[in-house]
Parts: sequence; C-alpha cells; structure tokens
Amino acid sequence: MLRSLGWAALGTGFTFLMTTLGAAMVFFLSGEPKPRFQKAMLGFAAGVMTAASVWSLLLPAIDQATEEGKVPGWLPAAAGMLLGVVFLAALDGLLPRLRREKEVNDAWRQNTLLMTAITLHNVPEGMAVGLAFALAAAGEGAAGAIALALGIGIQNFPEGAAVALPLRQEGRGRLRAFTGGMLSGAVEPVFGILVVLIAAWAHPMMPWLLSFAAGAMLYVVVEELVPQAHSRAGTCGFVGGFLIMMVLDVALG
Repeated sequence: MLRSLGWAALGTGFTFLMTTLGAAMVFFLSGEPKPRFQKAMLGFAAGVMTAASVWSLLLPAIDQATEEGKVPGWLPAAAGMLLGVVFLAALDGLLPRLRREKEVNDAWRQNTLLMTAITLHNVPEGMAVGLAFALAAAGEGAAGAIALALGIGIQNFPEGAAVALPLRQEGRGRLRAFTGGMLSGAVEPVFGILVVLIAAWAHPMMPWLLSFAAGAMLYVVVEELVPQAHSRAGTCGFVGGFLIMMVLDVALG
C-alpha cells in the first residue's frame, strides 16, 4: 500500500507542478493588460475548457461506462453533465450572498466560477493518474501511467494560466493570482492519493465524476467566458485554446 501511495503521489505531483508552472505566467506580464488581450485570454480559457470537456472528460466517461456495461455509455455522461451544470448554476446564484452586496462584482463572481470549474475538472484527472500509478507500482503498465501523467501534465499548463491570468486582470497582485492558479491543481495529488485508499469504491464512479466536471466547465464557458470574450480577439483566443487542448488530448491521450 505504501508503495502504491508513493507512486500515486509522484505521478500527481508532476501534474500539479505543471499547473503551477502555467499559473506562473502571471510573473512574466508587466503592467495592466489591454482590453484586447483580456478578451483574447478569456477566449483562450473558454477554448481550453471546451476541448477539455469533450476529449478529457465526456468521451472518456462514455468509454469507461461502455466498458463496464452496466448502463448505456451515454447515461452517466448525460446525467453527470446535467448535475455539473445544475451545481454551477446553484453556486452562481449563491455567490452574491457569500459577500456583502457592495463587495460583489462581476469579475470576482466570474473568476470564482472559473476557478471552481477547473478545480472540479482536476479532481477526476488526479484520480485517474493516482489509479494508474498505483497499478504501475503493482507491476501493471508503468509506461501507460507515465504517458497519462505526461499528457495530463502538459494539458494542465494552459489550465493553470487560464485561472491565474483572469485573476491578474481582475486587479489581484501577481502572487495572489499565481496562488489561485496553483491551488486549482492542488486537488490532483489529494484525490490521486485518496483514490488509492478507496479504489474499490471510486472506480465505478469515474464516468459520473468526469461528466460532472464537464458540465461544470461548460456552464462557465457559456454563461461567463464567451459573452465576456465576444470580439475578434476573443474568437481567436478561443480557437487557439481549443486547438491546443484538442491536439494535446488526442496526441497524448
């Protein structure tokens, strides 16, 4: 068990490191970002999240449910996605009550939803890497576990930036923006280790967790990011983010 936990911590530690490196992009930007750049980055975040929702979450959820054969492959994907949308919609309605009304602004609410969605997305990814490395520690498929961690880690780089840069644009200091981006990936080692401890229970739940995270991300994209990014720069950012994540998912998945 200790060997499995150590390997899971190693694999998810790498993916967390890549999120941290992506968040560190805020230290390389000087001054206040221009409006066109803000829209481009919001579009980029929307593109990253849309592609990740499809290739990293919904398609793997359908494949896993189909392999288990207990229910139709589409059912956990559809139901989990709907639950994710409902959860984020409820959170969206609750956020103004978490602060005094005079302190609430659209940027704070939008960034809170964005960080919540990407953090939720990182939970099943951390569980997948943790399980893969636990199996590798037992002598099964070390190469596959390494490839999985590498693929998710590379994907996490733009996701870390997608959280940290909007926080910086909201007016947060570089360190606070970096911390927000970094913390969005901190759930991966936590849940990667946890899933090793409860592997028998967690594995059947993976299709539901994956699709739940997809629904949460798509809610933020449609409700918040796309309307804010609506411009030619935002469209270019969306296409760029979508292409990057699509290529990473397909090439390294």
